[in-house]
Amino acid sequence: MARPIVPWPGGKRRLAKHILPLIDKVRHKTYVEPFAGGAALLFMRRAPAPAEVLNDLHGELVRLYRCVQHHLDELVRQFRWSLASREMFRWAQLQHVETLTDIQRAARFYYLQRMAYGGKVAGQHFGTSAGAPPRINLLRIEEELSQAHLRLARVTIEHLPWADCIARYDRPETLFYLDPPYYETQGYGTDFGLDQHQALASVLTRLRGRAILSINDHPAMRETYGAFRRRRLSTTYVMGQRSGRAKPANELLITTW
Repeated sequence: MARPIVPWPGGKRRLAKHILPLIDKVRHKTYVEPFAGGAALLFMRRAPAPAEVLNDLHGELVRLYRCVQHHLDELVRQFRWSLASREMFRWAQLQHVETLTDIQRAARFYYLQRMAYGGKVAGQHFGTSAGAPPRINLLRIEEELSQAHLRLARVTIEHLPWADCIARYDRPETLFYLDPPYYETQGYGTDFGLDQHQALASVLTRLRGRAILSINDHPAMRETYGAFRRRRLSTTYVMGQRSGRAKPANELLITTW
């Protein structure tokens, strides 16, 4: 079992114990994540589907996954002289990505995302703690990325709008896991308003395959996805908490069957 290679807002490692058994119960040949993000569930699955797809609209994230998949050695080599430091974090932020190769851009994104407080994509700040080691272990990068490289070997990586991804892979034997940006929550680096959620709910009503969707427990989300079965799960998160302490929260797990 591999582990997610970067933290991501709304990551599902804490909820995997609830979601993975549900995924395993659904018979499917194709597994698709239209909002891949950190792809925690795909990395944590012990029994991969025959066909798997990761899709995300975030270009830097998709570039990282493709470089891990196809250019692992060169990507790891970018960290040979790196340090886990606030100054190097600032230098990486100041780089002009247009001047970098794809592998250099992937390495930059990986470094910033691993070192950023709370796994934020937008408004990143250097994450550090007086009682914990650095958020990136430069001596274990090759080991960690090698596991991801093996896991991604047979995964199709797409860079499509979510609706195009669903339309392309929707079949009776497809299972979608949908983890869109949470409603009225910052840090994703992209807007996903109520109109987008309403459009997603409309698509799900016409789906040929099956879908599992997770979203924050908000009255607007209960109404938007009210046509489907749902259950409430409890979790914690630290993004946006200045104290660094985990804050309890409720999430909705929605299924189309």
